[in-house]
Parts: sequence; structure tokens; C-alpha cells
Amino acid sequence: MGGGNGQKARMARERNLEKQKAAKGSQLESNKKAMTIQCKVCMQTFICTTSEVKCREHAEAKHSKVDVYQCFPHLQK
Repeated sequence: MGGGNGQKARMARERNLEKQKAAKGSQLESNKKAMTIQCKVCMQTFICTTSEVKCREHAEAKHSKVDVYQCFPHLQK
């Protein structure tokens, strides 16, 4: 007939698991927000954790005739 306390608790746990799974989702949206470094020449964006080395590599490979600091002014100290 009806379910006992054990069955009700199991059903509640299953419902809570489904809610948690739906809340996580993908990281695409947060990754878009983290793209804060931008090359000023070609406007390509990079994630905020990009190192200075990677910025310099981009500038040398894509914009060899332009100074690195024109591409990425934030590298000047």
C-alpha cells in the first residue's frame, strides 16, 4: 500500500540529486566571462589566467611587426 519512512527518504534523496545535477550545467558561460585579456590589434580574447609568455607568443606569431605592448598594454609595468 503506502511507503514507509525509508522509501520517502530515498525518494527525497533522488529528487535532491536531480536538482543538483541540473544546477551544475556546463562551464561555457563562466568561461566566456573569464575571457578578460584582449589583443588590441586583432581583438582576440584570452582567458584571465593566460600567462605573459602566451601573450608574447601570440604577439610574435600573429603581429611580428607590432610591439608586444601595443597588443597587450597590461604587460607594461
